[in-house]
Amino acid sequence: MNNIQKNNNFYVNREVSWLQFNARVLQEAADESVPLIERLRFLGIFSNNLDEFFKIRYATVKRIQQAGKGGKNQLGGIKAGELLEIITETVIHQQSESLNILSTIQEKLKDKHVTVINESEINDKQSTFLKKYFYEEISQALVVIILNDDVDLPLLKDDASYLAVKMVLSNGDNQFALIEFPRTMDRFIVLPKHNDEDYILMLDDLLRYCLHDIFSIFNYQSISAHMIKITRDGELDFDSDLSKSFLKKIEDSVKHRQIGDPVRFVYDKNIEKDTLAYLMAKMGIKTSDSIIPGGRYHNRRDYMSFPSLGREDLLYKKITPLPIKGLSLQGSIFSAISNKDYLLYAPYHMFVYIVKFLREAALDPKVKTIKITIYRLAKISHIASSLINAAKNGKEVTVSIELQARFDEEANIKYAEQMKSEGVNLIFGVKGLKVHSKMCIIEREEEKKLKRYGFVSTGNFNESTAKIYTDYTLFTADQKILKDISKVFDFLDTNYRVFNYKQIITSPHYTQLELFKLIDNEINNVKLGQPAYIKLKMNSISNYRMIDKLYEASQAGVKIQMVVRGICCLVPGVSGMSENIEIVSIVDKFLEHTRLFIFGNNDKPKVYISSADFMTRNIENRVEVTCPIFDESIKQELLDTFEICWSDNVKARRIVENEINTYKTNDLPKVRAQFETYNYYLKKLES
Repeated sequence: MNNIQKNNNFYVNREVSWLQFNARVLQEAADESVPLIERLRFLGIFSNNLDEFFKIRYATVKRIQQAGKGGKNQLGGIKAGELLEIITETVIHQQSESLNILSTIQEKLKDKHVTVINESEINDKQSTFLKKYFYEEISQALVVIILNDDVDLPLLKDDASYLAVKMVLSNGDNQFALIEFPRTMDRFIVLPKHNDEDYILMLDDLLRYCLHDIFSIFNYQSISAHMIKITRDGELDFDSDLSKSFLKKIEDSVKHRQIGDPVRFVYDKNIEKDTLAYLMAKMGIKTSDSIIPGGRYHNRRDYMSFPSLGREDLLYKKITPLPIKGLSLQGSIFSAISNKDYLLYAPYHMFVYIVKFLREAALDPKVKTIKITIYRLAKISHIASSLINAAKNGKEVTVSIELQARFDEEANIKYAEQMKSEGVNLIFGVKGLKVHSKMCIIEREEEKKLKRYGFVSTGNFNESTAKIYTDYTLFTADQKILKDISKVFDFLDTNYRVFNYKQIITSPHYTQLELFKLIDNEINNVKLGQPAYIKLKMNSISNYRMIDKLYEASQAGVKIQMVVRGICCLVPGVSGMSENIEIVSIVDKFLEHTRLFIFGNNDKPKVYISSADFMTRNIENRVEVTCPIFDESIKQELLDTFEICWSDNVKARRIVENEINTYKTNDLPKVRAQFETYNYYLKKLES
């Protein structure tokens, strides 16, 4: 699209802005400076993002339309029906672009001696290998569904891939069938190397190659197979059965998601018309649904797991996470934290400090209690095992685990059941709110008194995502901050009480109020002729009241710099409204996930890290924590790293009124923020 869609109040529509963000991900796949296998993985991220978008956001807009509501107030000034058309048109364009990018990458991989072949290019030697692989590894796991007019079509899963098969039988009749891909199988089959050439065949094409083996009992004249994919509404619906536990309700809801209404149907554009019509009729898909013609291969999210092939030349150079200066992993982490605060900035720093903190707490006889919030855990979580270890050692361990962490519900249910069986006290959030805060607090007996230690973070306590998500974690023994954190846990346990906090800012009760006060202070400083500025780094901004407040500050003359990775409903640079607001978005090797709020305060900056974005859900519908930074050296660290981000002129895109995703360029030396941030911490270690 050439023009930003907005209403008269100058809010960019949330869904349109999100699609613009995903276009930035697609830019990374198209960027020739990005290593080739990494470019394929960005295509996978683009596709995975789009799947989740349709499951949640598109499905929401569709429900608004079906309810007979225009939706203009909910959708930033665009009617629901009109927005669905914009989304479908944009996605078709992006999908087409992504296919061209994929084709270009595969051609360039050939030049690097990596060839992705299809079933028509298999030679005799490869055929022997593949037939053996098919019969030993694939055939027994296949689900093949023979279709006929008398039997209802079994429910198709929205996380599965299907080949739609058409056989023209010897009597001239058509026989249709579906092949469901085994989800336990790798999508990419690495063939034996030949003459220093790497060959890869997709599972789809192996199934096409073996169609006769699969359907040998049928007497057919011809056979063809084309991919289809269905995406279902991903919202959880809860029943009102009071006899069920919350855990059971979530479990049942996740199962119900598999039968949610279809919101998108993608098909190979070369599929026969009669096959397509037959399948749509069988699945009850209407022409009014989002029906998107695509290429030969769907579920391209699997490209996130494209094999590395041992080809370091086709991948980003791995960075070695650094130690935190002054914080040793050899001695007691509590002893170090008792003297000063420390900041962990993943993935530049080693995540193991968080595990070390919990393991020490699990073993230390002086530690009496451990309390932690969990949103998303790694598949194999040292965090969970450390907490279980602590419970086995007699500590009172309390875990607030968010069972409604979208698309991680099943994993969290599994961990909840495991921890409960090991004696961990579980809190399943607050009714009507998600617990999205990232915090941990322990109580340790020292000189016959309990002293608190803890950490507050912008990200999940997840070893896997810590390698690719940028996040801050503050380790502290500041008793004032930790007293407030303790009150948040009290709120989770007895949420009919509203607590007062002296240091931290919390949602749902105080975030907007306190942030408005900080912004008003900057507005007042302008009026007094004092320095006034705001610097913000976050994932998304879509809350209209927060946007209006920033517009107000801009109109007063407050200089505002924002680094926003994803959704941005604020339109900067508009004369008389937002001319003092500048925004960039950085999409690069790592996922920018930090939330950092800096308020000039007459050149005595107030600095906060937060779990909250400027979105309505974070401000009103979640339990969030925004934590002040008091340590002057850490405060300077955060100011420095923000400036590095702001100086990026390689991967930063400018967010402006009439342009979409144009790179920020200038005549200054090249600054690639993520690489420069690593160098910044490397120099700190050496100094």
